[in-house]
Amino acid sequence: MRLVFAGTPDFAATALKALLDTHHTLVGVYSQPDRPAGRGRKLMPSPVKQVALDAGIPVFQPENFKSEEARQQLAELNADVMIVAAYGLILPKAVLDTPARGCLNIHASLLPRWRGAAPIQRAIAAGDEETGITIMQMDVGLDTGDMLLKASTPIAPEDTGGSLHDRLADMGGRAIVDALAQMENGDLVGEAQDDDQACYAHKLSKEEGHIDWNQGANAISRLVRAFNPWPGTYTDLEQQRVRIHEAQPLDESSSKPAGTVLRRDRDGIDVACGDGVLRLTRVQLPGSRAQSVNDLINGGKQVLLPGQELH
Repeated sequence: MRLVFAGTPDFAATALKALLDTHHTLVGVYSQPDRPAGRGRKLMPSPVKQVALDAGIPVFQPENFKSEEARQQLAELNADVMIVAAYGLILPKAVLDTPARGCLNIHASLLPRWRGAAPIQRAIAAGDEETGITIMQMDVGLDTGDMLLKASTPIAPEDTGGSLHDRLADMGGRAIVDALAQMENGDLVGEAQDDDQACYAHKLSKEEGHIDWNQGANAISRLVRAFNPWPGTYTDLEQQRVRIHEAQPLDESSSKPAGTVLRRDRDGIDVACGDGVLRLTRVQLPGSRAQSVNDLINGGKQVLLPGQELH
C-alpha cells in the first residue's frame, strides 16, 4: 500500500522505522516545522524528519492544513492510508478523508482510557497495572475513533516514563505493521469506544512536578517515576530547589509533619509524607548533576539532614 506518515518525536520515529522494513511504499512524511534546540538555539529537524531524510522520503512541514495548498499537496500523494503518531497537529475532516482508507493513529494507551497528550505518564502516576498500544481509526474527535487493534503490557514497579515510552514505541511499530497486514487481508474490524470508560491524559507541565508532601508516599513515588525523565519532580529546601530522580515508598509511617526529613544514610533520605514515608535515593542539587545519596554523603554535602523540612 501507499502510505503517508505523520509524526514528530522519537516515539513516532520508531514506528516509521518499522514501516520502512515492510513492503509498503512510503510516499511522504509529515512532521512539525523545525524548532530551535540546544544552547545555540539552532533549528533542528525532528526525529521523524531525520529518519525520513535518511531514507530519501519527501518531507512536508506545514504549520497546519488550513490552506488549500497544504491539503492539495497531501491529496497528490495518492495515499491508501495515512499513519499518525504523536504528530502534534489536530487533523481536520478534509485531511482525514483524503487517503483512500483514512487515517490510522498509533496511541500509547488502551483506549478509551487515557485519551489525550500524555497517556504514558498519566498511566504510571495513576497506579495503572497495565497499558499498551491502540491502533485507532481516526475521526474528528480527540482519540475517539474506532479501535482496530490493541497490544498490552504490564506496568512494572520500576517503570519510569522513559522506560515505558521506549517499550510502547517498539510495540507501536509492531502493532501498526500488524494492523496494515490485517487491513490488506480484510481482517481489520473496528470496535466503537465506550465513552463512559474514557478519561483524559492532560498535557504535562513542569509545575506538576512540584511535590506535595501531604500526598501519600505511594502516590509521590509514582509521580517521580512517571515524570522521569521529563518534566521531572522537585522539592524546595529553604532557598534551594532539589530535583528528585529516584524514590521508593517504605512500609512504615511517621507522626512528623509532612515534608520532614527523618533519616539520612547511605541507603537514602527518608521523608515523612501525608501517608507513609518516602525514601529518596537519587537527587540533584542546584548546580550539580544527579547523584545517588551515597555519593551525596561522600561529597560532604550538609543538606537534606534530619529535621529539615521540604516544601
